[in-house]
Amino acid sequence: MDNFFAARKPAPPKPAVAPGDWAQRPHGNCCEGDSELCPRWLARIDEGACESWLYPNNYPVRAYQEQIVKQALLKNTLVCLPTGLGKTLIAAVCMYNFHRWFPDGQIIFMAPTKPLVAQQVQACHKVVGLPESDTAELNGNMAVERRRELWATKRVFYCTPQTVSNDLTRGVLDASRIVLLVVDEAHRALKKYAYCSVIKHVGFRHAHFRVLALSATPGADVAGVQDVVDNLRIAHVEVRTEEDPDVAPHTHARLVERVVCEEGATL
Repeated sequence: MDNFFAARKPAPPKPAVAPGDWAQRPHGNCCEGDSELCPRWLARIDEGACESWLYPNNYPVRAYQEQIVKQALLKNTLVCLPTGLGKTLIAAVCMYNFHRWFPDGQIIFMAPTKPLVAQQVQACHKVVGLPESDTAELNGNMAVERRRELWATKRVFYCTPQTVSNDLTRGVLDASRIVLLVVDEAHRALKKYAYCSVIKHVGFRHAHFRVLALSATPGADVAGVQDVVDNLRIAHVEVRTEEDPDVAPHTHARLVERVVCEEGATL
């Protein structure tokens, strides 16, 4: 594992509560001082591990990915990157470091469909190799008592937001150890979609969790993007396009063919 990661210095400061950064606190719900004093948050930080953060060196280091990770470790971040430019690597590195920093903390990667969930399990483990003994893939077809057992004994989870929302609502999942929520296809976080209810449920329990939101298309207009930012309690946005100088070397040429269809009787 020593050859798998390279330590980064200087280390980010110890994660702590900061107005406008961590999720908003409902009145009377969570202490206003140091996160270590909060009686409703059971995941404590490892003082030694948090002195550094690790970045994988088994892949070529792309400057834009490393820069985004630096921000996402410390702020609730919306990452907007075109498809194929490494959003999953960013998520996996953040997950790995939160897994190190919080020995009792829980990390949940949410994707909107079961096939996407299965895809992300493989992709994240390929990048950082999170311990399989700490990992579980959950879905609504699993027996409730089995899910309850996994929530109580595992630390890294991959599932749909509907599963997380339902288990939070029914008391199957206790949010007191959650330290990181990864939201894939974050543009879906609108109105009553399950992503929104998950954030509200966890935020009602305690304020000391990080949100990392990923999307290639965050919204059709400014108002839509702002709704996503508000619903996921985002404090920072990282945007890259294929034309950006730090991204362009990693893009591939595409052949785009435009087909114009004539209007017919059935169109």
